[in-house]
Amino acid sequence: MPQVIKIGPYVIFFWLDEGRPLEPVHVHIAEGVPKANATKVWLTQSGKAMLASRRSEIPAADLRKLIRVIEANADEIREKWAEYFGELRYFC
Repeated sequence: MPQVIKIGPYVIFFWLDEGRPLEPVHVHIAEGVPKANATKVWLTQSGKAMLASRRSEIPAADLRKLIRVIEANADEIREKWAEYFGELRYFC
């Protein structure tokens, strides 16, 4: 899985099989290595991050920090998404 950002023990990444039609821009967060039960965060057109699922049970304080990192790197995430998937669509 393409790693977008690594923060401490957490990896922020794309899951390569995002289906057809392609899902809107989002990242997954897991502790250690990418895995199927990762937390999912949508990236909005304005660059805000919205929690979609919290499957990996990341502690709330860590998750708040990680969401701020995602928002601060929204342009880089969009650029990498377009590079990997060839298009940009947004949840909202």
